[in-house]
Amino acid sequence: MEALAQRALHQAFRHEAFFYASQDEFLTGAVSFIRDGLADDEAILVVLSPEKIEALREELGVGAERVHFADTEEVGANPGRIIPALRDFVSAHGAVGKGVRGLGEPIGPDRAGAELVECQRQESLLNLAFADSPSLYLMCAYDIAGLNPRVLVHARRSHPHLVVNGQEHHNSDYCGLEEIAAPFSEPLPAPAVQPDWKVFGVRALGELREFVSERAARFGLDEKRTADLALAMNEIASNSVAHGGGGGTVRVWQEDDALICEVNDKGRIDEPMIALTQPDGHGMWLANQLCDLVQVRAFPHGSAVRLHMRR
Repeated sequence: MEALAQRALHQAFRHEAFFYASQDEFLTGAVSFIRDGLADDEAILVVLSPEKIEALREELGVGAERVHFADTEEVGANPGRIIPALRDFVSAHGAVGKGVRGLGEPIGPDRAGAELVECQRQESLLNLAFADSPSLYLMCAYDIAGLNPRVLVHARRSHPHLVVNGQEHHNSDYCGLEEIAAPFSEPLPAPAVQPDWKVFGVRALGELREFVSERAARFGLDEKRTADLALAMNEIASNSVAHGGGGGTVRVWQEDDALICEVNDKGRIDEPMIALTQPDGHGMWLANQLCDLVQVRAFPHGSAVRLHMRR
């Protein structure tokens, strides 16, 4: 009866934050989650560090052969790639009547600054992206001993369910889909240095690519990454021409080990999933595949897209 009750509980899309305080607690919760999925013949994707993957393989034994493992540095280095990768997995393995489970740790102690903000945004958007995917059960691990308490507060806001001390709970702190679906207008930090900038319109895209490529080469990006940044910027600027009032402004500056390229226009990005879907959001989607980080903001009088490319 208990197994049947648990199965019924997870027939709707479920997104849990799994709080753990030690490696042993992580392994206990993660192995139980995976074995429950294997018992129900579900497709399982685990996206973690190589060290945690190896530990899980040892605990699972032969059962690990039925689990799809992926390095979080490959799948989630840019948080904007997480939802598309998960959608691809669900499309490939989520046959009618077959459940899908995902286990990951998108926010570790090394996530900071802009990368942390975008990762937290993706955690929220997972609820919107898979709201109509009843066969999907996601569990996101959070190291409560190693993370800033403010990160854990946000985790409670972005997950409808919690696992604390091995027990599942409905989360009354969850913010809800209405808040998640609203335009994301959190301010972007001002550049620490004076950026180079250029106004563009439909006839200036070629000049704009040269403008960005010259600064990327000067910064020290190799030929491939320079071309990738120029292509990503061109996709975003083309969207500005088509949907943002016919043009906009590009600003370029150096920030620590990254070159930042920001496109501003008078358009409004009201669809929060536009950067993560194809074909409607192909340009934004491509930018996420090419760049190390993409930040999208919708302000009252326009939008900003900030592209990060590390050396």
